[in-house]
Amino acid sequence: MEDQEGCYYNRTVKFFYTESGKNISDHWRKRDYVVVTLGLTVCFIVIFSNLLVILAILKNRRFHYPIYYLLGNLALSDFFSGVSYLNLMFHTGPWTIKLSKYQWFVRQGLIDTSLTASVLNLLAVAVERHQTIFSMQLHSEMSIRRVVIIIVAIWILAILMGLVPTMGWHCLCDLPNCSTMAPLYSRSYLVFWAILNLITFSIMLAVYTRIFLYVRHKSRQMSQHTSHLRHRETVFNLMKTVSLILGCFVLCWTPGLVLLLLDGLGCDRCNVLRYEKYCLVLAECNSFVNPIIYSFRDADMRRTFRELLCCLWRRKADPALTSGVHFNTLEHEVLSESNGDPTNYTLTTDKGRG
Repeated sequence: MEDQEGCYYNRTVKFFYTESGKNISDHWRKRDYVVVTLGLTVCFIVIFSNLLVILAILKNRRFHYPIYYLLGNLALSDFFSGVSYLNLMFHTGPWTIKLSKYQWFVRQGLIDTSLTASVLNLLAVAVERHQTIFSMQLHSEMSIRRVVIIIVAIWILAILMGLVPTMGWHCLCDLPNCSTMAPLYSRSYLVFWAILNLITFSIMLAVYTRIFLYVRHKSRQMSQHTSHLRHRETVFNLMKTVSLILGCFVLCWTPGLVLLLLDGLGCDRCNVLRYEKYCLVLAECNSFVNPIIYSFRDADMRRTFRELLCCLWRRKADPALTSGVHFNTLEHEVLSESNGDPTNYTLTTDKGRG
């Protein structure tokens, strides 16, 4: 497109970077090689580890419940984050100024989409846990069809959020309002996006706080009964796992969102470019934290990981753990599970499904 009065459609990405004060070197420095090498290493770890989680949930029937499908979709979001950052690594440093505006918007849109998908997934998990815990169930009675609708809706909204700047909320016609960290994005969009995500974080924290207060209240009522102690341990272990996932996500992404908010508000004294790389690395690391949490918190998940890895090396899966027992309510779990481990948050036993 030709430039119009007040609009710069025909200018290069380098033009916007120069105007915003974010100068990019046109030659490769030692620092650039280090950043790209570390970034690629993290990306491959993220992609492999989250792919392992997705395959584990699909393979093991003990995970065929709404909460695990939502956690699996969270793993898919993290997998997509790995792909997005992989694309970023091949379009960063001196490569950045060689991008067309379309390529630049695609690069940023992929990252925005992956973050939005992760946030919406965590919100869906929070709502699901609220519903099941307050009805004293272990697993939601939500139908598979409804779970699929929720997952599809999450990705549609995430993709739309990633496309918003491309569809017009940019600064190509408002050069003074261009962001410093993302020089083709409008500052007003950064403020909107950062505040929206921070509000969502706050809602999720409020939901989990309410759940914990409720569980603590119920556990005190049950504390005099041995069978009820199993209720408390089961619910707490499940909540600890999900809360760890949420907590790590908030800790890893909040600094970056705050930095975007400061940039959007035009804080010249904040020197946002100085901290940009650190916040980006922190956000990227979050994508491989969840598989680690799954491994430490869930014995069934660890066993399924081992089976999948053995399949890769031996082309033969271990059939020993192909069936299990699930319970929909805490009462069923206590009445039916006599030899299980109450600290196992997946609430399954080694018995066959019968």
